[in-house]
Amino acid sequence: DFQSLCDKAKMKKIFSLIVMMAICAFTTTISANNNSNEAKKVLDKAVAKLNIKGGTTASFSIKGNKFGTQKGNISIKGNKFHASTASAIVWYNGKTQWTYVKKNEEVNVSTPSAAQQSSMNPYTFVNLYKKGYSMQLNKTASGNQVHLKALNQKASIKEAYILVDGNNNIKEVKMRQASGWVTISISNIRQQTLSDATFTFNAKDYPKAEVIDLR
Repeated sequence: DFQSLCDKAKMKKIFSLIVMMAICAFTTTISANNNSNEAKKVLDKAVAKLNIKGGTTASFSIKGNKFGTQKGNISIKGNKFHASTASAIVWYNGKTQWTYVKKNEEVNVSTPSAAQQSSMNPYTFVNLYKKGYSMQLNKTASGNQVHLKALNQKASIKEAYILVDGNNNIKEVKMRQASGWVTISISNIRQQTLSDATFTFNAKDYPKAEVIDLR
């Protein structure tokens, strides 16, 4: 009857609408996955360029949070780094960190968290994108910007923006920690041959320094 035909027509429309919604959702998921894959490729290339056998050095500046503005130089080799600013020198051998405060002639020894490491080493936490973060790629006039968001809000680094230029160099890192945002700008990147001793504090070089073990 007429009512039955109307009901069938409505059902067809509803079914068609459900199918269209499913297709849209599927297409959106594919698009999001493709963007995430492209973002990962951008960071993979940047990290691969850093993971050279001899090591890498660069100039950097840190702005925001409790740091004010700090400028200095950094050397990295794998997960090791050495950073120097006007107020402090930091050595990290992959496990232990030594921070020499020039004003007080003190050396604080610690086992830093990812957030603490990244506060002095913009490259340390770049590998975090491989686990525990969602990724989105944005094209900008300055290069590819990857937006990272922690899947677990208890993570020490909640969110980050990593800017990679056309030569696969990381130029800027903005990261959100519990205490606020920090921006690290990077320049003058160059490859060098660095010995492992570069990343370990040598007490003989600082005979007047007081060593304080915070581990």
